Formats: sequence, structure tokens, C-alpha cells
Amino acid sequence: MDKIEEVLTRGVEQVLPSKKALAELMRKRPITLYQGFDPTGDRLHIGHAVGLRKLAQFQKLGHKVIFLIGDFTGMVGDPTGKLSERKKLTHEEVLKNAKNYKEQASKILNFTGENPVEIKFNGEWLGKMSAVDFFRLAHHLTYAQIIERDIFQKRIKGGQDVYMNEFLYPFMQGYDSVAMNVDLEIGGTDQVFNMLMGRKLMKNILHKEKYVLTVPLLTDGHGDKIGKTENNIIALTDKPSDFYSKIMSLSDDSIINCFRLLTDKPLKKIAEIEKAIKKGGNPMKYKKLLAFELTEWLNSEEEAETAQKVFETTFQKRQLPERMKEVKVKESSFPLLDLVFASKLVSSRSEAKRLITQGAVDVNGETIKSTTREVVLPATIKIGKTKFVKILQI
Repeated sequence: MDKIEEVLTRGVEQVLPSKKALAELMRKRPITLYQGFDPTGDRLHIGHAVGLRKLAQFQKLGHKVIFLIGDFTGMVGDPTGKLSERKKLTHEEVLKNAKNYKEQASKILNFTGENPVEIKFNGEWLGKMSAVDFFRLAHHLTYAQIIERDIFQKRIKGGQDVYMNEFLYPFMQGYDSVAMNVDLEIGGTDQVFNMLMGRKLMKNILHKEKYVLTVPLLTDGHGDKIGKTENNIIALTDKPSDFYSKIMSLSDDSIINCFRLLTDKPLKKIAEIEKAIKKGGNPMKYKKLLAFELTEWLNSEEEAETAQKVFETTFQKRQLPERMKEVKVKESSFPLLDLVFASKLVSSRSEAKRLITQGAVDVNGETIKSTTREVVLPATIKIGKTKFVKILQI
């Protein structure tokens, strides 16, 4: 398998309309490709890493890669997979979320050198489009083409509304391809509809083919997304020790999919690991290997080794870390709810209450679920599996 065939095969769900035709084009000349990221949050996570790795592979082959930030579409809100309307964001909020995207993406992509990845914002064209221009261009897609979208059909059958901004979102995302005159768009399997709308617009407006390459979503054995769950984002820029421990907290049935989509480990070797686990092999052994490889990839070998030692000391041997954050207060005792909030490890009292009642808070090695339990200082607080703080009286 040559390099072009490999980049179009491993970690790829499908290439539309034809993998063969795209491969032939790539052999003739460098192509221009992109993936779009709506900044609805301020952190890129390992779910994003699947597409970013694929972009990096194209970059290494000499093709022109664009990292598109959807500062305009991020305000509108992608309805993909949503049975209710997304929360609206202002342009200021979107730009604030995207402020460090380049730094985060540089863990995987190269923004310098002979063939640097280019950053673009779709507000550059969508934000400047007049209402007349917008509706003239929207003429190239039909109501029937948009309304057939599965999520819209689910809402209609459930008696829920489909808002006009959501209805027009596929057109806006699709127009990005036209504005940048690309050859290829990369995205997750949940973005197929939007990307194909872009292909229709390319044909209708520029009379040009646009290829679509979909990458699998990073999921566990039950099909649940990995990388961005409530209050547990596995961010690309997490501290190495936090990142390592979060990978270790994934379910055992996540191991193989993560190896396939986030590493360059030979598929034959991954198949051997999968076979060993099915035969009763200890998943911990392979999960530690995965956590080390991913931590090293995004940081360094030295930091991965340190992260592994921290995990083994703190979690496997049930010892407290040698160094932990200290917070000093005037009072000698606190109700647990107030203490957790004072630890500064949570963003709100409501989050503190939720964590306590869910049994995610330990005080001096004891799990406490009562928010009103009085705690005498000094006390060591553990929140979840990775956060520690020592509360001391001044």
C-alpha cells in the first residue's frame, strides 16, 4: 500500500464520490483540503484529533491544508445530532473560544515551514455577504434537499420545531467550500449531510467536483462519543498527568478504537491486542500502553514517563501525590459544599453539589455524599480521579 492509498484508507469511513478518482487527482497535483471547526467550546479534544491526524497526513504528502474556524457558523449553531436548538453564542464569545485553537491544533498540525497549514475564518465571506447575495446563492439548494435531513425529520415527527437558522446552516457550511475553492473536505461521519451540500454547491456554482472524506467518530464499544463528555473533556492541551489519567479512566472497550484512530501502531499489532483482550488478557496493560503513546505523542517521552509514574503512585498504589495544590482559609471547619467550592477546583456551587451527591468527592480518603457534613481542617480533598487539593487554616 503506497502513501496515498494509505492516507485514503486507514481511519477513513468513506470517500465520496470515489476514492479511486481522488487518488488519481492526488497523483497529478497537490490538492487543497480543509476541515471546519465551530468554536462552541474553548478546547480541542481527542475527538477532534481523529480529523486533525488525517489533515496532518495530507500535509506531510505536500497537499495544501486549511484549518477553518467557523466564527460565523459557530454563532448560528450546527443542528447535527441535536433534537433541540443549540445555545446561541455572540461573535465575541465564539472568538474567545477560538483564541487558542491554533496553539492547541499545533500539537498535531504544522503551522510553519515549507508547507504550513493555513488558518481561515468563515466570517471573512459569510459575515460580509449581503442579504441579496445570500438568497441568490441559496437558490442553488432546494427545500426538498435540506428538509430530508434525518435530524429534521426526527424533529418534525416528534412535533418539534426546525428553526430557519438551523435549516440554512447546511447552506452556510457548504458555501465554505465554494469560498475557498477546495478539492476536498474532511469531517466526521455525522457531518456527511453538510459536506454533501457543499459538494452540490460546488457543482452548481463553480462547476467543479469536491470530494468528501469522512473519518469515524471516536466512540467506545457502545457507540458513545469519547473525548467530550460533561465535565470530562480530554483536551489536547491537558497537563500530561491529567491527560494520562483521563485516558486510563476510559472504558476497556475504548482501547482498540483509540489505537486504530489515534495512533500509527500497525493494524496487525492492534488485531493481536484485541485478540489478547478477548482471550482474557488484562486490559489495564494495553490501556497503559495507549495512555503512554498518546501522552508522548502530544507532549514528550519524558513527560509521558512522569505522567505514568504519577498515575501508578496516585491511583494504582492509592497514594496521594507528593505535591498538590494548597488553599488557605480563615475558618477552622466548613460544610462540605462550602469546602469544595473554596477549593477552587469547581466553577460553581451547583457543580460542587452535583459532584458531592454523585460520590465524586473524597475527604481524607472517605467518600462523603452529604453536602452539609462539617469538615474540620486541615483536610485533603480529592475530586474525581485527578484533582487533589489540601485545605489549610491560616
